[in-house]
Parts: sequence; structure tokens; C-alpha cells
Amino acid sequence: MNSLPFFSDLLFEDESYLEKGLAKGEYDHCVFKNCDFQDVYLSNISFLECTFIDCQMSNCKVGNATFNEVTFDNCKLLGIHFFECNPFLISLIFKDCNLELASFQNMDIPKSSFENCNLNAVDFSYTNLTASSINNCNLINTKFQNSILEKVDFRQSYNFQIDPENNSLKKAIFSRDHLEGLLSKYGIIIE
Repeated sequence: MNSLPFFSDLLFEDESYLEKGLAKGEYDHCVFKNCDFQDVYLSNISFLECTFIDCQMSNCKVGNATFNEVTFDNCKLLGIHFFECNPFLISLIFKDCNLELASFQNMDIPKSSFENCNLNAVDFSYTNLTASSINNCNLINTKFQNSILEKVDFRQSYNFQIDPENNSLKKAIFSRDHLEGLLSKYGIIIE
């Protein structure tokens, strides 16, 4: 049986994978710092308890990639189709990231965390985000349709439009200052 290489507790810093790609394998407790993965195929690679810091990852291909307890800190992740990832035990944390045009459509990602992120035009349609934190994020043009948003913390997030009639919002938390995003479809003027 051919097994893929195993990489554990390693630091990958200032690497560009544009031409050579990242070696297929399982990465456990590894840190990728200031690396360039733009347009790189990360398909069928496993990342377990890894951290990506200051990485350029826009338009990565993540078909069947495993992201288990993975943290992205100050990364550029434009246009990534996270819904193509391996759904088994997926667990994601995003801090200070740009996820513009990314898609989590039809994913089951409860208890995920998005802190201080640009979520412009991100697609969360049919996504289960139960008990997630979406805190201090720009949600302009973000799509929530038939999404499970129960117990999601939206405090301090802004520019969102969420239709309470086609999303499940039981016990979701919103700031009083941003409630207009729940009422915009009714054409109500709030002062």
C-alpha cells in the first residue's frame, strides 16, 4: 500500500508553491507563514491542526482537501470553493482574513469562527453555521439562503442582509445597531 508522506510540527516560511505546488501528504501541527499558494492545487492534501499566517491563497483548488482544526490568520482567500473540501471533521477558524467571493455552499460547519474578516459576496447558501461566531465582519453582498444560523453570534458584524423568513435564526445574536439588515426586504426606514 502506498501511503502519502507525513509532515509534523514543521514551519514552512516564505515559500512560493506557484510552480512546484505543495507535496501531497498529511500535515499535522504545521505552520505556514508568509507562503504563496495562489492558484495552487491543494486537492487531496490533509491539514490537521495547522495554522496559515499571512498567506496568499486566493483561488486555491481544495477538492477533497481535509481541514481539521485549521486556523487562517491574516490570509487572502479570495474565491476559494470550500464546499469542495472533504467534509469529514472539518473545523475552520478565520482571523483578519479576506474571503471575498469564497463559497461555503451546502456545508456543515458548525462552531466555525470568522473574526474581523471581509466576507464580501461570500456564499453561505444552505450552510449549517450553528453556534458559529461571525464577529466584526463586513458581510456586504454575502448570501444567506436557507442557511442554519441558529446561535450564531453576529455582534458587531455589518452590511448584512439576512431574510428571517428563509433562514433559521433561532437564538442568533445581533447588535441593536445593525438590525436593519434583518428588515431591509420590508422597505422599512430605520432612524
